[in-house]
Amino acid sequence: MEMKKRISLELRNRTPAEVTELVVDNCRTSDGEVEGLTDDFKELEFLSMVNVGLTSLAKLPSLPKLRKLELSDNNISGHLETLSEKSPNLTYLNLSGNKIKELSNVEALQNLKNLKSLDLFNCEITTLEEYRESIFELLPQVTYLDGFDQEDNEAPDSEADADDDEGEDGAGPTGDYDDEDDDEEEEEEVSEGREVGLSYLMKEKIQDEEDDDDYAEEEDGKEEKAGVKVEKRKRDAEDEGEDDDDDDDDDDD
Repeated sequence: MEMKKRISLELRNRTPAEVTELVVDNCRTSDGEVEGLTDDFKELEFLSMVNVGLTSLAKLPSLPKLRKLELSDNNISGHLETLSEKSPNLTYLNLSGNKIKELSNVEALQNLKNLKSLDLFNCEITTLEEYRESIFELLPQVTYLDGFDQEDNEAPDSEADADDDEGEDGAGPTGDYDDEDDDEEEEEEVSEGREVGLSYLMKEKIQDEEDDDDYAEEEDGKEEKAGVKVEKRKRDAEDEGEDDDDDDDDDDD
């Protein structure tokens, strides 16, 4: 898709003056120049033109509020003086994957007084001896080069910083920790409930077994008593039979 058409689509029924962020990555320019971007984008603070075939920034319009500019994976080799003229307030510039070969190619960035982060990763310039020391010397305003400062400390993640700030205000990470604590407490309660329920079931089972034993003993007792009664009845019947025999003998006499 051509850059002009892509920019028109990204407006989404807004005027250029209402746009603060614009991403036109992976579209194409017809002649390697910026197309479809005008001075009307005066409120633009973030612009991303990654892999669009740029070879020059000569036609970059005036973007006085631009802070972050993504230009990675293009064919830019120099002539960066346009940046300080059109976007003097840049703080972040990504030129990784371009045709930057010599220190002279980036000298023009000295006029970007607010530039704090510069990315030249995957540019031929990074193969120069003492590349990092030379860049920090040439551009003293730059704090982070390719994501690290002079002491090899990694540049802070702006999103992570935002999360930390939210945590300090009582939202964000802090709230997440509270949720984790609540979840742990709920799990403990469920676990305790399961233990109590299991204990109750075991008691019920034991009680049922005891009741079964008592019932069995009771039945055995009844059977024994019934047996005794039957035996007694047999004996009584035998005794009565003997008495009748005795009476018959007496009558015969």
